[in-house]
Amino acid sequence: MSQITLGDMAEEPNGVPTDAGRRYILKAGLAASILALWQSDPVWALENEMSKETQHRALPSVLTMSDVQTVSLALAHYTEGPLLNGLRKRPGLSPRDRSVVTVAALIARIQSVDMSHHFALALDNGVKPAELSEIITHLAFYAGWPNAMAAVVVAKELFDARSIGVDQLPAAQGNLLPLNEEAENQRATQVGNNFGATSPGLVQNTTDLLFRDLWLRPALVPRDRSLVTVSALIANGQTAQIPYHLGRAMDNGLTQEQASEVLTHIAFYAGWPCAFSALPVVKDVFEKRQK
Repeated sequence: MSQITLGDMAEEPNGVPTDAGRRYILKAGLAASILALWQSDPVWALENEMSKETQHRALPSVLTMSDVQTVSLALAHYTEGPLLNGLRKRPGLSPRDRSVVTVAALIARIQSVDMSHHFALALDNGVKPAELSEIITHLAFYAGWPNAMAAVVVAKELFDARSIGVDQLPAAQGNLLPLNEEAENQRATQVGNNFGATSPGLVQNTTDLLFRDLWLRPALVPRDRSLVTVSALIANGQTAQIPYHLGRAMDNGLTQEQASEVLTHIAFYAGWPCAFSALPVVKDVFEKRQK
């Protein structure tokens, strides 16, 4: 990469850079940004002074409780009490399920600050490295590629710290779970009839990439894949998609009690408005399944 020197930045007599000088400044900034993004050791990673012993356990959250107290004593109180000693100890979801829901919500909302802590906690709570890897892959489709890539940056640090190699991760391709042909044909026909003329590419990719490929990957059991999807939809306020996916989740083994507790949990990690926006939709799904 060529060096841009101060001598290249021509100035007008009054000391203001000329157009050519401004372009050089912009080029310099862009070059520095690209270099920072692509270097193997980002600045924040190089500045990390954790000991090797700590790295091989759980990577800590960026913030400590003391940090929070310097900004908000009330927030620290609510974090220690209602969140850690309240929500986390409720029986509606297992610790593993709570980690799955939390991870899905953080990725869906690109909440990178807390990812390292909760990714590590998920592994400690029984989520396998292959499952965490697959959650990230799944959410590329349900929250967007940039969200998944942000999660990759954090997960890579954790996997390196715990010596988790590619041999512990799901294969790119391989044997898929059995397909429910009748249910998939019914779904594809309905979506095709409704939207095939509007966006044939989206409709075809939904069939080929999602429901005949991604949803059949064995690294996540269908119930957990549904749990990830529903959690991400609630966290992102995508209420229109909740009825189908919540119904599918319950068909895949998620109980009503567990689905109810997902709402309670998500309120803390995505905010009460997201949970309450989903509340009437979830209520409708519950009532229709009871008839």
